[in-house]
Amino acid sequence: MPLSNQSMSVPTMAFVAFRVLLPFACGYFMSYLFRSVNAVIAPNLQRDLGIGAADLGTLTAAYFLSFSLFQLPLGILLDRFGPRRVQACLLLSAALGAVVFAVGSGLSHLVIGRALIGFGVAGGLMSAMKAIALWLPKERWALANGVFMTAGGLGALAATLPVELVLEHAHWTMLFWGLAVLTVIASTLIFFVVPEREAAATVPSNLGTQLRECGRFLIDARFWRIAPVSMMGMASGMSIQGLWAGPYLRDVGGLDRAATAQVLFIVAAALTAGFTLTGIAADRLQRRGFPLSRTMVWGVVLYACVLATLASGWTPTNPLLWIAFGILSNTTVLAYPILSGQFAPEQAGRVNTLLNGVVFGFTFFAQAGMGWLIGLWPSGANGDYPPEAYQWTFGLALALLLLGLAWYLAPRRKA
Repeated sequence: MPLSNQSMSVPTMAFVAFRVLLPFACGYFMSYLFRSVNAVIAPNLQRDLGIGAADLGTLTAAYFLSFSLFQLPLGILLDRFGPRRVQACLLLSAALGAVVFAVGSGLSHLVIGRALIGFGVAGGLMSAMKAIALWLPKERWALANGVFMTAGGLGALAATLPVELVLEHAHWTMLFWGLAVLTVIASTLIFFVVPEREAAATVPSNLGTQLRECGRFLIDARFWRIAPVSMMGMASGMSIQGLWAGPYLRDVGGLDRAATAQVLFIVAAALTAGFTLTGIAADRLQRRGFPLSRTMVWGVVLYACVLATLASGWTPTNPLLWIAFGILSNTTVLAYPILSGQFAPEQAGRVNTLLNGVVFGFTFFAQAGMGWLIGLWPSGANGDYPPEAYQWTFGLALALLLLGLAWYLAPRRKA
């Protein structure tokens, strides 16, 4: 068992990086790998299960539904028991879900497995953000969050060409057996390597008090000012990158499986770079007096331009377009340090997990809804859909993003 490190009030950055962030990064790597893998194995699932766009969207989005439903209790657990124990236990559920997904014989079994995976990785980001809030000063949160989220980008990278390579030599069910083993390893690292550290202030011991506090967060104007733009930005980005980019490249861009996997690899690489670049840029701009909120707004504007280009169907396979998508699609992740900076450190777990729950709950409807909307158009003999289906679907995502941004920028009277 790891020893308590409460006495280390000023830990070195190297200590935090290797003993805290790196083990949690392994869990977040698996979270993003699970989240993104269906974009590559979608043709296999459609062929083996005989499903269309609507069922594929619902199956993949089951991850987001269980993920979001657990965010409220997750925040309470993180604030009461700490990120190490909570995350290590949760990852075992993800491993179980991978096994269920591998042995399932029908659509319902795979939905259950996917939901267990979503539940198990529900703390991948929030547990690390809680640890960052405990171990680092507030002015370093944006940088630490950005660098940490690079692990998610690496997980997305692993879900592209490496997965396609595995599928050339093994069935997709064997792939999920391997993912189950890797998830157990990540859980073990977190439990035995990460030290304990308590918050400076005590968390209310009464569960009812904590639930009432969560209720107050949900009616707080600060929460609902930033939640819509974060929901629209991250939901569209995760839905496209995690599933619909693959079918879009096939149906609109006319690419085969190998070429599609190559473009998805480029997207994932840009996503990885985007996490790091966003954190570094936000950190440096903040030191020069440029607030995080303004950085996020400009990032959303640029991302909206990328979505508009995708919706138009103009140069659908252009690598530069997909690089821009990967870098900019998670700009609204800055909403987490922006929001947590407005509350006490001991409340950070609950506030951020509430926001995460809203974001991922909406992502379930976004990813499944994209499938339902695309499915309104008739499919071809090979399960392909016309470009108009994606143009309307991505265009709706763009409209919702702009509405969320307008709400965030709307002037408000000060109390």
